[in-house]
Amino acid sequence: MSDPTPVDVLPVDVLAVDVLAIGCGPFNLGLAAMAATADDVDVLVVDSVDEFRWHPGLLFEEATLQVSFLSDLVTLVDPTHPMSFLAYLADVDRLYPFLVREQFFPTRREYEAYLLWVVGKLDSLRFGTTVDEVRWDDDAHRFDVLVTSGGAQSVIHAGHVVVGVGTEPSVPAAMDSDAAGVLHSSEYLYRRDDAHAADAVTVIGSGQSGAEIVVDLLEANLDGGPAVTWWTRTPWFAPLDFTKLSLEMTTPAYMDYFHSLPEATRDRVRDGHWQFHKGISTDTLDRIHDLLYRRQLHDGLAPVELRNGVVVEGLDSGGGRFTVRGRHLDSGDTLAHDADLVVTATGYRERAQPFLAPIESRLHRDSQGRREIAANHSVVADGPLGDRVFVVNAEMHAHGVSAPNLDIGAVRNARILNTVARREVYRLPQKTAFTSFAAAQT
Repeated sequence: MSDPTPVDVLPVDVLAVDVLAIGCGPFNLGLAAMAATADDVDVLVVDSVDEFRWHPGLLFEEATLQVSFLSDLVTLVDPTHPMSFLAYLADVDRLYPFLVREQFFPTRREYEAYLLWVVGKLDSLRFGTTVDEVRWDDDAHRFDVLVTSGGAQSVIHAGHVVVGVGTEPSVPAAMDSDAAGVLHSSEYLYRRDDAHAADAVTVIGSGQSGAEIVVDLLEANLDGGPAVTWWTRTPWFAPLDFTKLSLEMTTPAYMDYFHSLPEATRDRVRDGHWQFHKGISTDTLDRIHDLLYRRQLHDGLAPVELRNGVVVEGLDSGGGRFTVRGRHLDSGDTLAHDADLVVTATGYRERAQPFLAPIESRLHRDSQGRREIAANHSVVADGPLGDRVFVVNAEMHAHGVSAPNLDIGAVRNARILNTVARREVYRLPQKTAFTSFAAAQT
């Protein structure tokens, strides 16, 4: 039996739910939305933040999603759902303008507005609530989850737990710094005025976020703003592979095929998928080239340098500035330049989950120390914990490139709800790709 919370500190406030979802990003928000129309599955979503926001530091006015509006919280499983993106547009009386716009890709600002609209329709969300511990009670056959809200602790009894705490900024050790002049791309819009007022700004990393920041800085440069340096270790400023048959690699069909592969094969195959999530949209690349071309018609602008195939080896600070040191990967030559502000567009890593410590020994890990994930997105676990703990956007090693994509969220949530309810709450799509991925004939 698990070690229960001592009786003398057991909170008196107790709530019981079928599913406790930890973290309120789009995926768990979608889980709550889909559960709202199911009579026999009770979902509660908790998050430590005080209010819902979605990447506020990168909500550029013109930035768009890289997936269709159909990849909302519910549509790809249930197009008739009352919390679809089209239902949102109709409710705010913007359906015809969206039609005339003829653009399948909403802006990120509009997508966040849609998410906030869904938040306003659900009473199954609790913000300002931190999960302290997740324990399993063998006798009661349930989780006892200790949470803190408003300075007070309480217990939530849950039959299942869905962990969706998302990711956090990842900065390589060579660029890790507490200096105010070094910031992660996720914070850029909070420091945009500082960037525009600087003499020189360096952006490290060539994913979509880094490219959008470079667009913003190049526009400022055209107006007499800072010098701009853009370094990336990738061998070229690579576009996202959004060609149609390539996109079939982000479908449930490929996700299921990828999961069926042996662990070592998955790791080898996944290394070749970086261009699906680390590239740059062609529209953004076109915009950057246009801005660079327009600079040629002006005199006296601060210099701009784009350089690929460079790894950063260190940041030296002094006199309020930074020296960025790097090595050219093709030649081995060393490089250096000075900057007032350094933006690290170096991606994200899985967020720690210390609240799972009481049950950690019962959750299985693979040979690389990663959680072993079943086809239904549950963590493989001992005995009664099987099909009890699920993860969202933390299973790329097991389900492939689809795991962090918005267009897989509804399918994953349908699988979770079907497992929890032990019935078909939502019918899953059966034919999602023209490509046959497996060697066996079907």
